[in-house]
Amino acid sequence: MTTEDDNRPARRRVTLTGISSRAWEHPADRGALSALRELRGFDDVVKTFFGMWNERGFRLMFLAGAIRVDHRQYPRVYQLFAEAASTLDVAELPELYVTQDPRINGQAIGLDRPFIVITTGAVDKLDDEELRALLGHEIGHVRSGHAVYKTIMQILTGWIANVSWLPVGVFALRAIIAAMLEWWRKAELSADRAGLLAGQDPAASLRLLMKLAGGGDLSQIDTAAFLEQAAEYESGGDLRDSIHKIGLTAWSSHPVPVARAAELRKWIDSGEYGQILAGEYPRRDSDGDASVSEDVKAAAKAYREDFANSQDPLVGLVRRFGGGAADLAGAAAGKAYGWASDAARRGRRDDSGEGTPPA
Repeated sequence: MTTEDDNRPARRRVTLTGISSRAWEHPADRGALSALRELRGFDDVVKTFFGMWNERGFRLMFLAGAIRVDHRQYPRVYQLFAEAASTLDVAELPELYVTQDPRINGQAIGLDRPFIVITTGAVDKLDDEELRALLGHEIGHVRSGHAVYKTIMQILTGWIANVSWLPVGVFALRAIIAAMLEWWRKAELSADRAGLLAGQDPAASLRLLMKLAGGGDLSQIDTAAFLEQAAEYESGGDLRDSIHKIGLTAWSSHPVPVARAAELRKWIDSGEYGQILAGEYPRRDSDGDASVSEDVKAAAKAYREDFANSQDPLVGLVRRFGGGAADLAGAAAGKAYGWASDAARRGRRDDSGEGTPPA
């Protein structure tokens, strides 16, 4: 297959040897993940609890009805996949499938052996650099452990229909799903950063988001105008628009494309992207030394900064009349950390045979 990249010189990419997923994780995403990882055996409990869901059957569905990518099937995709994984220093490639769907999309699925699925729309409509960014995005999900929690979220969403006759059950599940969706939107921002690091081409990552928004023919699309859209979405309108934006995002698993583009641009402009390419990033061999409390504090700080800098009319109104409302995220994050730490300490005492002290 011939692509528009064929006549371009090969881009030199820096191999990010030993890079930890913490390097690209959004602070709010990393704070949530750190709290979960602090719970000894949490992943094992989750996988056991959801053992009734047959992951092998789900994988077989793609094995039967999609194309498994390797050097013989979709060799172009396989080469880009291997290059993206190599740049992120991922030695063992997850399984990759291409499924029939005209839309540009990708997902990481699974509990024990996460695998990646992209659509024929992505293969056909993305050039090499854009597709590399998409594949790096999905590899980022796998490396961060997002696939496990996203799979759980999908299962819980399916369960809502089964308990709809129990009002209490529905309200409880909806609250859990709403919280997980908020986390997942931040996880998508993390994966966007991973995709950028895999391709190391900011223009291609922005083009990918433009195509996701509907710009299939980029000869008629302008990057600067697209970023202007993002700024207008973030700050334009009045309180009615703010309410509409809440409705657009509250039950969505992904931030809107213009917001993702703005966030990625902001991360690049912050200098963090350049520092990583210069070799300044956390390594996997230091993951065990990471501080959960620092991660949660960073998450709270990110929410406070978003609150303080937001141009949204409703947020501005709350800032003027809400007093300490900007600290709500910090207080909530602190409680989450305290809960996780207490649970982890109880787990360690149980493991050592000391038992759990009375409440």
